[in-house]
Amino acid sequence: MDRRVVGFHQDALGDWVAELDCGHSQHVRHDPPWQVRPWVVTPEGRRRFLGATLQCVDCDRSPPRQEPSATEEG
Repeated sequence: MDRRVVGFHQDALGDWVAELDCGHSQHVRHDPPWQVRPWVVTPEGRRRFLGATLQCVDCDRSPPRQEPSATEEG
């Protein structure tokens, strides 16, 4: 599922991690040629990426629980 980026932090190794609006997080490394994300290495680049969407694999694995509607509760 696509989720919006709401913030960033660095992990224990200094790699950047995007904080997603679903509460999950995702590494956003710049490690050419495998991962090319030059925007992540500067504060301005990360600021510009706020609000962008990333695929959340955690949400894909187990979609958010939907609350039952009033008609389903009986």
